[in-house]
Amino acid sequence: MNDAGSIQGDLFALDSPLLTEVRGERSLMAFPFFALSKGKWTKPLAYKTDAVSIEIVATSKGVATIYDKEVLLYIASLMVAKLEAGVGVSQDFYFTAHDLFRVTGVNGSARSYARLSDALERLQGTQIKTNIEAGGEGQAGFFSWLSEAQLHYTKTKTGDKRLKAVKVRLCDWLYRAILRDRRVLDYAPSYFQLGPIERRLYEVARSACVHGAVDVDLDELRLQLGYQSSLKHFRYELKRIADENSIPGFTFDLLEHVATSEKGRSRRNAGAGRVKITPRPLLASA
Repeated sequence: MNDAGSIQGDLFALDSPLLTEVRGERSLMAFPFFALSKGKWTKPLAYKTDAVSIEIVATSKGVATIYDKEVLLYIASLMVAKLEAGVGVSQDFYFTAHDLFRVTGVNGSARSYARLSDALERLQGTQIKTNIEAGGEGQAGFFSWLSEAQLHYTKTKTGDKRLKAVKVRLCDWLYRAILRDRRVLDYAPSYFQLGPIERRLYEVARSACVHGAVDVDLDELRLQLGYQSSLKHFRYELKRIADENSIPGFTFDLLEHVATSEKGRSRRNAGAGRVKITPRPLLASA
C-alpha cells in the first residue's frame, strides 16, 4: 500500500509536510498518559498525586501506547508550526502517512501502514479523564485523543487500495492546551529511536529540567513514567539506562540510600533512593 506524495483536487488541503522540529505539549511529556507496552495493554491505568489525577480506560483494542503517541506528536508539531506562521488552525488535520513516517523514522512497509491504522483506532478508542486544565478550562468526564480518525483511499486500475492521506480531529483538551497555553517543548530527533522506558525518561527530564538539574524520588519517578513493574525492577532498569547514558541531552544518577543496621553494618536498600537528572549538551546527531 502506497501513499500519494501529493494530492490534487482534494476537498482538504494537506497540513503536511512538517518542516520544523517535533514539538510536544508539556503535560503530555510530564505525566503518564500512555501504556509503555509494545504489545496490547487492556488494563486501566491510573496516576494520582495531591495535584494531578489521570485515569485511562481501554477498549478491546487496548490503551494507546507510547508508540501511538507519535501520531499526536506529529499533529501537535503541525499545529504549532501553523500557529508560528500566523496561519489559522482548526481541530482537523489532514496529512500523508509518508510524511509521518519520514518524521518518525518508520519505513513505508505494508506492516507500517497496518500499525498506523491500529494506532489511530487506539487513539480514538482510549478514554482519558484528568483534572489537568487546558487553555484555562477544566472538564469532567472522559474524552478520546482523536474524536475522528479516517484513512482516505483511492483505487488503482487493478483494484488495489492506495492511501491518499489521513484525516483526524484532535480532542478539545489537547487542542486548547496547544492553542491557548502554548506550553510546548521540542524533542530530540533521536527520541524516535528510543525504547518505551527511555522515551518516558526523556520526556520527564525534558519537561522537568527546563531551568536546570532536578532531584526526584525514585518511586515518584517510577509512577510518573507509568512504569507498571515493581520498584526494585525499575531501579535495575534505571541503573542500566543510566550506565548506558542513552537519554539524549540528559544524565541520570541514582543516589542510593544506604541504611545502617543496629550492628553498625551498612545495607543498601534496593528500592529506596533518589535520582538526579542533569541536562547535558545535545550532540548534533542526537
